[in-house]
Amino acid sequence: MHDYRLPLLFGMFIALSAFSFTPSLIPRNEILSGGPPKDGIPALTRPKIESASQASHWLQDSDDILGVVINHHARAYPLHILNWHEIVNDSLAGKAFVVTYCPLCGSGMAFDSSDTFGVSGLLYQSDVLLYDHKTETLWSQLMMRAVAGPRTGEKLTTMPVTHSTWRAWRNSHPGSTVLSRHTGYRRDYNRDPYAGYAQDPSLIFPVRYRDGRLHPKTWVIGVEINGVARAWNINDIRKLGEIHETWNDRKIVIRYQNEAVNIRNQTSGETLNSVVLYWFAWVTFHPQSTLFKPAPD
Repeated sequence: MHDYRLPLLFGMFIALSAFSFTPSLIPRNEILSGGPPKDGIPALTRPKIESASQASHWLQDSDDILGVVINHHARAYPLHILNWHEIVNDSLAGKAFVVTYCPLCGSGMAFDSSDTFGVSGLLYQSDVLLYDHKTETLWSQLMMRAVAGPRTGEKLTTMPVTHSTWRAWRNSHPGSTVLSRHTGYRRDYNRDPYAGYAQDPSLIFPVRYRDGRLHPKTWVIGVEINGVARAWNINDIRKLGEIHETWNDRKIVIRYQNEAVNIRNQTSGETLNSVVLYWFAWVTFHPQSTLFKPAPD
């Protein structure tokens, strides 16, 4: 049995009593245990950091990373570490923030916050629920807000994140620092506990809304502005190289460059906040989302 199936065996036995669900923005019966208890997946705080040259001794060129840039300082977070920790509370260039990754949804996001967060062990629509250490309020990664507990309704401020390969990130940011494998926890970071999951069309946990326009695990990049959502199949972007669209009263350009996708406002040059994730995850949180369709050959 694949590792990623194990929550099915144990999730029903994990108590949900560690958190308050009052008040709540989401139905209580749709908050599910993912298997591990609160902090069973240990978030990282004050993580050890390495130089790009040090990390290149163990990071492979093709390894996926999440990358952030703050005031011209770059840092990479290898997914094979995030698979085991999901949350990294960090700071760079004097700025505190949190990097989050949900392996079930494939979604990597960073938030500008001086709060620190842990992994609750709970899911909503298959997506990780964070909790803040001060009030133990539950926060939805993909909703980008507090959904149950004392701070319900508060929003998180997103930061641009690049989902790329180590080779491409290092070439674009040769001075980048990297999250170290020396986390203080005994984990086999060379082993992917979700091996096979991306190819499997089935989901481990139920979601409210399904959409058959794409394979559920197709990688897409999604943008939501003022409640209007749109997604682009990354395979289409990779094939076309560049897409120009007028969407939501904005002229935008989507580029596949250096093994990563970037979406910009063509007029201002501003990078739009976006998220790379599986199609099923995007559409269950954005059921009215439009989807780019390339012109027939």
